Amino acid sequence: MGAALFKTVNSASARQNQNVAMKSRTVSNSQRGPARPAAGPRWRPILYQALLLGAVGLLAWFLVANTLANLQARNISTGFGFLRDEAGFAIGESMLAFSPTDSYGRALLIGVLNTLRVAAIGIVAATLLGVLLGIARLSRNWLVSGAAGAYIEAMRNIPLLLHLFFWYALITETMPGPRQALNPLPGVHLSNRGLAVPWFEGGVPLLAWLAFLALAACIAYLCCSERGARWRGRRPLLAWAPALALLVLLLAAWFAGHGELHWQVPRLKGFNFQGGATLSPEFAALLIGLVLYTSAFVAEVVRSGIQAIGRGQRDAARALGLAPSQVLRLVVLPQALRVIVPPMTSQYLNLTKNSSLAVAIGYPDIVSIANTTLNQTGQAIEGVLIIMAAYLTVSLSISVLMNWYNRRIALVER
Repeated sequence: MGAALFKTVNSASARQNQNVAMKSRTVSNSQRGPARPAAGPRWRPILYQALLLGAVGLLAWFLVANTLANLQARNISTGFGFLRDEAGFAIGESMLAFSPTDSYGRALLIGVLNTLRVAAIGIVAATLLGVLLGIARLSRNWLVSGAAGAYIEAMRNIPLLLHLFFWYALITETMPGPRQALNPLPGVHLSNRGLAVPWFEGGVPLLAWLAFLALAACIAYLCCSERGARWRGRRPLLAWAPALALLVLLLAAWFAGHGELHWQVPRLKGFNFQGGATLSPEFAALLIGLVLYTSAFVAEVVRSGIQAIGRGQRDAARALGLAPSQVLRLVVLPQALRVIVPPMTSQYLNLTKNSSLAVAIGYPDIVSIANTTLNQTGQAIEGVLIIMAAYLTVSLSISVLMNWYNRRIALVER
């Protein structure tokens, strides 16, 4: 009896000691941290990447060598030396002076500038219209919300090319001639030749205008920033900084033109208007189509960004006594920008690349001029490469600018 009891106690103490040892090993293992996996050969990922890079390089070499061999077999010259040759064709709409005796390079430069002009104006106009439509889509008024929703759904589901054809036909077929032009505003004439508006004329080159615009934008930005707000608190005169920047721009342009900057009002002479600035039917149709089409997508981006802000933010702003317009402008939109900016960048890129459809209605953008160039010279590969490089540069520039702005408004984690 005593021996059996002694054995039972010894076995119980042995099991307890075993459990204590297992717990101590578990604690020591947890203190040491997770077990490290066995270190494999580090050269293996590098080898795979090198093999992949080599395969891509061999494929590129094969394609280039095959293309050059086929071009040489057909006696087709290669290279970009044709850019210095005489173009021999006229461009109906250009921001720089151009004649058929100028080079192909200058013609392609004008095409790039024409593309940048319609893209820049289209981005600004589509943003303003899209923001208004996105806010209207969320209105409590059923009529306003329904009209905005119908516009968005209609514009998004009609192909952009049909937009361009419709507006071009509407301008050229239904508008009256220059002698019976419409006058919606004093000095403004709308006809089938385009829209003629008053503008400055003088001896100011395009690069000088761009430099003055950049200077005025920098002054306005510095004065409207947070540091500029502190300056305006000390010096109330700086509250007029944007207007002063515009005045500086006009004075600088006037002096650069040696005092030859004049305000010109378009007047009918012969069969068309002269003086001021004229928007051609092709440019107007392209701009209207791009703006109306892209603004529908921008409106949906704005709507989703506003709805991403919690209801508590609006309730707290109303509790502070802010008006609905102040709630939207001071509380909702600044926070919604963090959601809106990334997809808005894609819409800006789409508008810029969709401007290549201008060739369908005869607007001389980079695609149209490059097509004419490669048809005359036979340099098809070089022409396509120029088009690709132009759109790639513009798209990357827009992406860099929007990414910088996105980082600027992003929340900083502490």
